[in-house]
Amino acid sequence: MSIATTVPAKSLLIGGSTAAVAAAVATAAVAAAGEAAGISLAVGGAPIPVAGFAVLTVVFSMAGLVLALVLARSVRRPRLVFVRTTVALTALSLVPDVLADASTATRLLLMLTHVVAAAIVVPVVARRLSA
Repeated sequence: MSIATTVPAKSLLIGGSTAAVAAAVATAAVAAAGEAAGISLAVGGAPIPVAGFAVLTVVFSMAGLVLALVLARSVRRPRLVFVRTTVALTALSLVPDVLADASTATRLLLMLTHVVAAAIVVPVVARRLSA
């Protein structure tokens, strides 16, 4: 079943991509600030490069954008479903951070980057979906 959407895919793609880049810059900045403040970026003894935060932010933001595009065409209330789904996924994304073989400060920094990315991307994409 396909439900026609009043939201152009172009708006979602441009807004979502812009938000993904902004979130990538923000998460890299948070990671760099944490590292500058003396928080290790090592998990399991292997350091995470600051650029890695940006890359993974873009990858998962694009996954969220694909989700938004699918929901825009397949459900009656895509904004509501998108927000609920992304809030749940963001919460789930914190689980590996809690369980990571890292210091408490590192785990908190990792969780902060997830929340920062979601706080930037989710509202931008949600605003472009039909209520």
